[in-house]
Amino acid sequence: MITDFRLPLGDIVSEGIDVLTESLRPVFDLIRFVLLALYDAVEFLLLSPPFWVIILIAAGLAYFVKGWKFALGTIVGLLVIVGVNQWDNAMASLALVLVASAIAIAISVPLGIIAARSDRSSAVIRPILDFLQTMPAFVYLVPALILFRIGVVPGIVATIVFALAPGVRFTELGIRGVDTEVVEAGHAFGSSPWRILRQIQLPLAMPTIMAGINQVIMLSLSMVVIAGLVGGGGLGSDVVQALSRIDVALGFEAGLAVVIIAIYLDRLTAALSGKRRKMWTPWRRKVTPTETAPSPAPAAATKDAPVGASV
Repeated sequence: MITDFRLPLGDIVSEGIDVLTESLRPVFDLIRFVLLALYDAVEFLLLSPPFWVIILIAAGLAYFVKGWKFALGTIVGLLVIVGVNQWDNAMASLALVLVASAIAIAISVPLGIIAARSDRSSAVIRPILDFLQTMPAFVYLVPALILFRIGVVPGIVATIVFALAPGVRFTELGIRGVDTEVVEAGHAFGSSPWRILRQIQLPLAMPTIMAGINQVIMLSLSMVVIAGLVGGGGLGSDVVQALSRIDVALGFEAGLAVVIIAIYLDRLTAALSGKRRKMWTPWRRKVTPTETAPSPAPAAATKDAPVGASV
């Protein structure tokens, strides 16, 4: 029998947000000020030089990590963004992605380390990550908009929350996947848990952690359009305007700029992950205890040796 009973979960959450807004308004204002200052600083660094300076820096970094083909593709892609008159919006979106990704990585990697070193912590953190990953991204904007008001800050906060999960999961997976014999060898030599983490587990888990960082950046970039709904600016604002005006040309140009930046960041982080793997391969071979030195061959028994004599 259907009744009129209804769980007031939404009302409870709404009242909780109201209480937070009234009691912790100075804290949220401080967070808003810090995030806005970081965003403005990164945006200034990206927009104050001429566009060709930023293109050369990006191409130089691409050449360093992967080679001339990646550098050439970077130059062509960024020049396309300039050609469609989306450079300022692209740099504003890139500033949002860099700030949100840096904060998300700074939070997710330590949480992943904690989850990897404690089964109880992992049991608590995993359901929270499941909740964050399955909740629609638009839902994050509602409390963020109430707490931090309209502008770029709610977009940054929503992006951080949305992008946290893969960083935590990949960090935990990487540390738990380190060979137990290597860790036991560290214990046998009297190393402290902190030293084992810093000199054994983190270096060997770095390729997996870098894959998680790659996913954090990609998820942050996917939130650019959604952040445009709350005044985040950048390419997301143009996409929202194109949607409201049914402007196919503007939507395509802004979307193409998002794709170019996404490809560049994805290839860059993947190449950095490959460099880290090559860097630690010789070290890994040195510390692996299963690779023991060959034992000297026993002396051959001579014809004159008496029966029963030890060789």
